[in-house]
Amino acid sequence: MMEKQDLEQIKERNVTEEQVNQQVAQLRRGTAYVQLVRPATIGDGIIRMTDDQVKQMTDAFEEDREYYQFTKFVPASGAASRMFKDLFTFIENGVETKFTEIFFAHIHCFAFTEDLEQACKKLYGIGIDELKGQNRLVDIVKALLLEDGLAYGKLPKALLKFHHYEHFNRLALEEHLVEAARYAASNDGIARLHFTVSPEHEQPFKDTVAKLIDGYEKRYGVKYEIGYSCQKPSTDTVAIDAEGNLFREKDGKLLFRPGGHGALIENLNDLGQEIVFIKNIDNIVPETRMATTVTYKKALAGMLLRLQQLTFEYLEMLDEGGLTEEDLAEIMRFAKEQLHLDISDFVSAYEPMEKIDFLYNRLNRPMRICGMVKNEGEPGGGPFWVRNNNDEVSLQIIESSQINHGKEDQEAIFKGSTHFNPVDLVCGCWNYKGEAFNLTDYVDPNTGFVSSKSKDGKELKALELPGLWNGAMADWITFFVEVPIETFNPVKTVNDLLKPMHN
Repeated sequence: MMEKQDLEQIKERNVTEEQVNQQVAQLRRGTAYVQLVRPATIGDGIIRMTDDQVKQMTDAFEEDREYYQFTKFVPASGAASRMFKDLFTFIENGVETKFTEIFFAHIHCFAFTEDLEQACKKLYGIGIDELKGQNRLVDIVKALLLEDGLAYGKLPKALLKFHHYEHFNRLALEEHLVEAARYAASNDGIARLHFTVSPEHEQPFKDTVAKLIDGYEKRYGVKYEIGYSCQKPSTDTVAIDAEGNLFREKDGKLLFRPGGHGALIENLNDLGQEIVFIKNIDNIVPETRMATTVTYKKALAGMLLRLQQLTFEYLEMLDEGGLTEEDLAEIMRFAKEQLHLDISDFVSAYEPMEKIDFLYNRLNRPMRICGMVKNEGEPGGGPFWVRNNNDEVSLQIIESSQINHGKEDQEAIFKGSTHFNPVDLVCGCWNYKGEAFNLTDYVDPNTGFVSSKSKDGKELKALELPGLWNGAMADWITFFVEVPIETFNPVKTVNDLLKPMHN
């Protein structure tokens, strides 16, 4: 039951009463687990390119890039606090662990060491080594994380110094500027980037870019167009309490929580861009190690452009009409064999106009090429064949939380997965007429996830929206392509910056 003040509150957030009721129903119902059919593997849902094919696709990209507009979309709204979780614990209890031993043993190897040295001298009058000598290790960490020092515990990952070069150091954000110049610049010399940021970080982002942009434009011969957006309040979700009622704050107002990265489908949709590269902020390497990443980004984009071109040709034929049975059979074969679309046998019995409508609707959708790396034990999602509520089987990126691990057959399929999703996507977001798709039309709302949380000492159930590359893209035409493991180098903890690929 909602009161007058509740209705006013949801109206202010640009949310409808119906949306809130749907969220409550989903929270009470719980997570709707996906139905895995089998893991996607090489030759059965995952494409493995030969060296010659990689070259063909990169050449295709270079040949056709003048006809397209590219944008690099970087989810970058999260604070870096989780990256320093072990160090925050160390501040609280002062107990050394294997993690802190590694951190302090290699403290002079980080790109932020010079800044940390100055912060220590400013706060304590002595540097890192002197503090280590006095066993004041907690003070060193405080200088790194807390606001009196470098405030790394509150900054977004984008604004942390990730990589050390001989004569300078680079922020994670700077490496994305370099990548954009290397593969996302259009023939007009414009490199477009879009960062999703938290409201409190938007101005620091803009200030940092303003200081850097001239130097990078001169160095790489491009002009940058950089945009920013925040998750919309309308994508926040309500929660319920232990009795299944709407969870309320101490002042009686409804609790709204961020809906997770799935909310970013709205930001991507608002961009209205043609070809979009998607990559997480922390999956970045120094420029000296970027060659493989750049090559495969171009290869994935080349594959997308070629597949789109073929699909668009068939859509134009379907749009014009006058097709023979042979034409329709050819398009049907293309949809099944090239686009991996699940088309039931009974469709062959449709009348010609019914076939045209059916094929048009199946082909006229956004398209994505998703890089996949061999699974080496990283937590997160992977590629699977999945059956939806309409009994259609399609390729999907599925997170562990979407799977009913209590069912033996589902757990066996999950464990049989050979590849992992590194969030390495190239997306075609326009249709064959050059119009932007409404990407929110292709979300599967049933793939949201319900999790147990607490606030102010009270238990609650929270709703995560369908993930950006999971249920938010459930109805896209999807391809999985194996990419080298060296293209996946996330920084989940500060010690990940010590790995060879980040040095």
